[in-house]
Amino acid sequence: MYYVYILRLNNMNFYTGFSSNLQNRYSEHLGGRVRGTRKQRPLKLVCFIGFKIKLKALQFEKYLKTPSGFAFRNKRLI
Repeated sequence: MYYVYILRLNNMNFYTGFSSNLQNRYSEHLGGRVRGTRKQRPLKLVCFIGFKIKLKALQFEKYLKTPSGFAFRNKRLI
């Protein structure tokens, strides 16, 4: 299973990511081992979506990082 996830950072911004092992990846974020979120702890897992096909997960992650994806995220996912 492949996951696209959204984290809420302590500055109220969001971080969108992809992982095949969500539990390990979230632990990396919490432990400060991810450059993009290291200085923004504490953080909270707000949403995650599972996909069976890796390509679909990567495409959805890319979409969520576009302006229309931001709007979709804010209206439908969080």
